[in-house]
Amino acid sequence: MNVEQRPDRRAVPRTADDGTPIGAPEDRREVVLITGISGSGKSVALHALEDAGFFCVDNLPPEMLREFIRLEHERFTHRVAVAVDVRNATSLPHLVPLILELQKEGVHIRSLFLDASTDALLRRFSETRRPHPLSASGVGSDASRVLTDAIEMERELLAALREVSTVIDTSQLRPAQLRTWVRDLVGARGTALTLVFESFAFKFGVPLDADFVFDVRVLPNPHYIRELRPLTGRDAPVAAYLQAQPDAVEMLGQIEAFLRRWLGAFEDDQRSYLTVAIGCTGGQHRSVYLSEALARRFAERGATLVRHRELDARE
Repeated sequence: MNVEQRPDRRAVPRTADDGTPIGAPEDRREVVLITGISGSGKSVALHALEDAGFFCVDNLPPEMLREFIRLEHERFTHRVAVAVDVRNATSLPHLVPLILELQKEGVHIRSLFLDASTDALLRRFSETRRPHPLSASGVGSDASRVLTDAIEMERELLAALREVSTVIDTSQLRPAQLRTWVRDLVGARGTALTLVFESFAFKFGVPLDADFVFDVRVLPNPHYIRELRPLTGRDAPVAAYLQAQPDAVEMLGQIEAFLRRWLGAFEDDQRSYLTVAIGCTGGQHRSVYLSEALARRFAERGATLVRHRELDARE
C-alpha cells in the first residue's frame, strides 16, 4: 500500500494520479461488492481487482460486512473489494437492506453482479467438474437436486441483490475480457451514472446485462462489400460507408435523442450504470460503428465506456 509513516505510526495517504488524496474520506469509504451466480466468474473478477491494488476478501459473511468496512477504513486501506455469494444463503436476505443502510451512512458501495446463461453455466460446471454450492447443501428440501435446479434456485435467492447491482453477462466472455470489463467499470469516474455502450452479435445471444437493446440489422451491411468484409466498425472505410447511409445516420440520431431524453431520469433514480447494447448479425461492422459513434457523442459526460463483446473476444 502506498503510504508514508509518521512518528505516531498512523498511515498518511499520498496523492493519487488524478490528484485525489489516497485515503481521503470519499476514497476510503468506497467498497466494491462482487456477487453473482456460481460459475459466472466471480473469482476472476476478484483476482482482477486484487491485481489492480484492491484489498480483497472472498466469501465474507454479510453479517461481518459493516465491521469489516469500519476496520479497513480505520487502517487506511485505500480500496476494498468483497465477494459474497450463495454459500451464505441464510444471510442473503439481510444483505440488500444492509447495502442501503451503508449507502445512507456515506459508504459508496459499487455492487457488481456476474451472471451467465444457464447453458454456459452447465458447460462450465461440466468442464471443471466442481459441484454447485447448492447441489448438496441443506438449502431447500432436496439435497440431491440436479444442477439445473440448483442454478434456478440460486437465481431466486440472488434476485433481490441482482436488482440493486450492475450486471455483467459473462456467457460469451473470456477471462481476459472479464478482467478488463471489471477494471473499467470500477475505475469509471465522473457523473453519478456511467453509460456503457456494448456491441454484440445476435447470433450469439443478447447480453443479459443490457438495459436497452437496439437492433441495427436493418441497416446496410458492410459484410457484403468485399473490401469492407475483413474490416470492423472501428475502421475508417466502414465508418465512411455507414455515414453515407441515410438510415444509419437517422438511427444514430434517434438513439442519441432517446438516451438524452431519459438519462436524467435514470440519474435521478440513483442508477450507477446504464448499459446500451447495439446488436447486428456478426457484431463486427454496424453495431461496432454505432457503439463507437454514440460513445463519442456522449464523451463529454466524463463517464462513458465502450466495449465490443465479439471483437474483444478475438483480441
